[in-house]
Amino acid sequence: MKIEFFMPMKNPPTVTQQEHKVTVVRGKPVFYEPAELKAARQQLLDLVALHAPEQPMNGPLQLVTKWIWPGKTTEYKTTKPDTDNLIKMLKDCMTRAHFWHDDAQVASEVTEKYYDTGATGIWVQVREL
Repeated sequence: MKIEFFMPMKNPPTVTQQEHKVTVVRGKPVFYEPAELKAARQQLLDLVALHAPEQPMNGPLQLVTKWIWPGKTTEYKTTKPDTDNLIKMLKDCMTRAHFWHDDAQVASEVTEKYYDTGATGIWVQVREL
């Protein structure tokens, strides 16, 4: 089985899951998600849910993503966020949308990020290995 889709968006989210905040309440640290992170997570979840399979995929999987930002030329993006941080929140959203049983099933990942003069957003392909 293979699922492939494109999620158009003006700018892919640059906020990542590692951006939790901490505050101290009664002398103890309390971690929380800033509003920008919550909004980005919800946006991704809403978009991936539109493409979720009827049944979760089984076995080892490959996940290929291309994160495309608007640019004056087509070239790889070498600034933050890092690709490993980008993919974590997307994989969590895909897990919640039941693309698979557990994101540990993703045995192969290819993640690219670049600027392009055309369509912007996130292209996703997930397939059984």
